[in-house]
Amino acid sequence: MAKIKISSKVEQSEWEARQSIAYESKQSIAGLLSEAVADYVRKRRLRPEVLSHLEDSINENEELGYRLAK
Repeated sequence: MAKIKISSKVEQSEWEARQSIAYESKQSIAGLLSEAVADYVRKRRLRPEVLSHLEDSINENEELGYRLAK
């Protein structure tokens, strides 16, 4: 698939967080941003009621998510 170049501005703290994530996951910044855009598109294309249930579940299980991530 053809790739296009994009430009955007983000807060410096967010950029530094993305750099850390890229380093920790051994990904390039471009790869990390491509993954983030793809994830965003997938989430936005879900039916609104499915997305609402997903967000509710994430919120209800936030503490469990943090525990499992350790």
